[in-house]
Amino acid sequence: LAKLSAPMIPFMAEEIYLNLVRSIDKNAPESVHLCDFPKADAAFVDKKLEEDMEEVLDIVVMGRACRNTANIKNRQPIGTMFVKADHALSDFYKEIIEDELNVKKVVFTEDVRDFTTYTFKPQLRTVGPKYGKQLGGIQKTLASLDGNAAMDELNANGALVFEVNGVQVSLTKDDLLIEMTQKEGYVSEADAKMTVVLDSNLSEELIEEGNVNEIISKIQTMRKEAGFEVMDHIRVSFSGNEKIAQVAQSNYDAIAGKVLADSITAGETFGTVKEWNVNGEKVTISVEKTAE
Repeated sequence: LAKLSAPMIPFMAEEIYLNLVRSIDKNAPESVHLCDFPKADAAFVDKKLEEDMEEVLDIVVMGRACRNTANIKNRQPIGTMFVKADHALSDFYKEIIEDELNVKKVVFTEDVRDFTTYTFKPQLRTVGPKYGKQLGGIQKTLASLDGNAAMDELNANGALVFEVNGVQVSLTKDDLLIEMTQKEGYVSEADAKMTVVLDSNLSEELIEEGNVNEIISKIQTMRKEAGFEVMDHIRVSFSGNEKIAQVAQSNYDAIAGKVLADSITAGETFGTVKEWNVNGEKVTISVEKTAE
């Protein structure tokens, strides 16, 4: 690792090398910068691992885009995310995705029609010259289609075929403007390889967990601003908002363990005091270092 990182972080790599190599092997070169650069061993290249991790990255990127579209913060847990891809990933990779996106469960599925549908409009540039007089009827017919059924037909046959005023119309993908839309409560992103659907419906339990994460984040920020050491224990109090104070009490252990709080109370003011907005709820938080 020290040899690999030496060109990018020369001083840190040197310190690592001296501490972990030279301190043990006195016959080793006196500097990491005097060592030969490591050579790649093709035997260690795992193509399947690389492909799976590339899929993980694609899913995470699309999942974050879904979060942004739904305007849901990263600290707010989400119940389920559905993924339609060429192949399903193992639980090992699912856990990575769940951790990265703060999602409780990732489900691979072969059909996302329960959460998404499609809308179709004529591509005027190509449809106009072929079916100019029927253009109005084509627009009405396309607007009335079952989006998922129409997409199935288009993928299976290569064209949508129907009649308008007695004239048979055949439209390929080049003749159509296709937009994938999500049903209420779901947000989706898609590309040529996969579709990701995020369930943006938040239960009371998920909302409370999101509030807990926000509370922890605010207290950690206050610890830093107050200049506390990493291992300093503190006491915390919430005032001005009974709802947030109750959330803190209901999740006492989870919060106290993260912020090293010896006590969490309500209605007191001491030490460092700051007003915060916790997911739309204004609350005043007090923190103070406890005696050792």
